[in-house]
Amino acid sequence: MEKIRTLRGFRDIFGEELDKFRRIESVFRKYSGLLGFREVELPVLEKTELFVRSIGDTTDIVEKEMFTFTDVGGDSLTMRPEATAGMVRSYLQEGLYATERMTKVSSIGPMFRHERPQKGRYREFHQIDVEVFGVKEALVDAELIFMIRMILDELGVGRYRIEVNSVGCKTCRESFRRVLIAYFETRKDQLCEDCLRRLERNPLRIFDCKNEQCIRVTGDSPLLFDSLCGECRDHFGLFQGHLRGFGIDVEINKRLVRGLDYYTKTVFEVTSDDLGAQKAFIAGGRYDNLVEEMGGPATAGIGFAIGVERLAMLVPSSVEKDGKRCFLACVGDRAKGYLVPFLKACVAAGITLKYAYDAKSLKAQMRYADNLKCDFVLILGDDEIGKGVITLRNMTDKSQRELPLDPKKAVEELGALA
Repeated sequence: MEKIRTLRGFRDIFGEELDKFRRIESVFRKYSGLLGFREVELPVLEKTELFVRSIGDTTDIVEKEMFTFTDVGGDSLTMRPEATAGMVRSYLQEGLYATERMTKVSSIGPMFRHERPQKGRYREFHQIDVEVFGVKEALVDAELIFMIRMILDELGVGRYRIEVNSVGCKTCRESFRRVLIAYFETRKDQLCEDCLRRLERNPLRIFDCKNEQCIRVTGDSPLLFDSLCGECRDHFGLFQGHLRGFGIDVEINKRLVRGLDYYTKTVFEVTSDDLGAQKAFIAGGRYDNLVEEMGGPATAGIGFAIGVERLAMLVPSSVEKDGKRCFLACVGDRAKGYLVPFLKACVAAGITLKYAYDAKSLKAQMRYADNLKCDFVLILGDDEIGKGVITLRNMTDKSQRELPLDPKKAVEELGALA
């Protein structure tokens, strides 16, 4: 009988990678809490209309990548491909705009896109999402970049770049749209089929195309950054000033656009050459019109998302290990009677204790402890019980010492070492 396997683009996550996931979540919650964010759990399944209206029907996500189906009631449903749309829906549904002057929320969970699986990218992937509603000042733009830097520094991520740009507002984008169309019309024969459609409906999306030929075409194109209106230019200037105040260096990338239609003014990406061709692992920006376009009052918004799988690839393995691992090797029936008291004492002290349920020879247990990469082994047999001690072996330098047989006292001494 053929074994059942995971679907293409879906996978199990365990071991060191899962340890890194938990470490990332822990560090994120530390700084999101310090900066006043509260966490929200969003549903995985939403009405398809939510994503079509918010993300834009000309985006690759809506056109090609969403997991969409019709339920038994005839409604079109979609497994969430990103979190901002759901956050805005929740913000409006819960009436937070009427009760809070400013709302700072975050969420952690899986997203789903039907794209080609590749290194660090899967059809089920995990994101940390951060959103701020009700603040139009550029200071919050810089504050989010500051938050990102603190998280990456604590996680030990060494090499990365923060790229920023402004994609303007409706006013400056509309005038630029005509200039951009005129440029691309003279080079239509060099554009891919997707970009030919984008030219008619949303030419700014051409900058987000990954086709090499389209990238070459955009290399000589006019830039929206050079056509910003006075308000957008001033906002970007204030943003840069606040970044300097936080002591953060960024690169201005005038060709940076985000793959979603709702962005306005500030956009940014955090990239690393260590990730290969798909370098971005954090991205976000401002969306000052989205809440209103989804039926709410005019409300400024900004946020970012962290790709957890891709960030985990950059987190050093040494960072994710939080404590020492210990093993209890019991030899003989009398020694086995101490297993439960020692296990209870270790758990109470916050020490991880592993052991063999089917304990055999001491040699076999030591080999098992070594395979588990334990830092210390507590050895207990008839000789130790007779002397009223338990032997502690350091698996790194192979040194040994005796501890009191009393579980509480022994674990106290072990805790001082661990």
